[in-house]
Amino acid sequence: MSRIVVISGGGTGIGLAVAEAFAGDGAGADKVVLIGRRKEVLDAAVARLGPDTALALPADLTDESEAERVRDTLAERFGRVDVLVNNAGGNVALGAGEQTLAGLWTGNFRANVLTAVLLTEALRDLIADDGRVLLLSSIAAIRGGGSGSYGAAKAALHPYAYDLAAELGGRGVTVNVIAPGFIDDTEFFGGRMTDERRAVLIGQTLNARVGVPQDVASLAHWLASPGAAHITAQIHQVNGGAERGR
Repeated sequence: MSRIVVISGGGTGIGLAVAEAFAGDGAGADKVVLIGRRKEVLDAAVARLGPDTALALPADLTDESEAERVRDTLAERFGRVDVLVNNAGGNVALGAGEQTLAGLWTGNFRANVLTAVLLTEALRDLIADDGRVLLLSSIAAIRGGGSGSYGAAKAALHPYAYDLAAELGGRGVTVNVIAPGFIDDTEFFGGRMTDERRAVLIGQTLNARVGVPQDVASLAHWLASPGAAHITAQIHQVNGGAERGR
């Protein structure tokens, strides 16, 4: 039986790569539900994946009522969620214009913590036994990232994942965190990456290459597999060893 896989921030970059990994599972491919703020982006992703495989569900997950609307829609249409991938987020410090210090910290909390917590809590009772919950963190949560607020917001997901794993573990549900390093071909840097900075980040890896969305998607797909049933409450880094520093 195909699974119901819900992916926030599923329209581009890592989220879309994760969706492709599940949608391309062959016979009995999983049904992927893509959640995000931009309807046109989600619609393009659905067209790419195929309407029989993917469903777009636009929502602003910083709004609790929007997360509850997502829950109601999924409950009515599918009755369950087998895999939840909390990928929505971003660093508001990389946005346009001047921002206050309070604005940076509250903005990153909303974008990276509330989007994951509100959706997960809304869907908690829909998560099937032996289901999977994944949260996307960052290398910045482990070693810092220069802006403070972004890394701190991502780090807040770690204890949340530990507590959630304990609460849901009795039903066979696993909860894991994936913390990528520099991943190319995403909207995260929005064209702001210089050649010099890119070379520095690649130089920090131990395998001398850039990360790509498929690196993260492959791990997410495996963590959602039966083979990962005894792996929970863990932080999984995908950074080519860059966290160790050079």
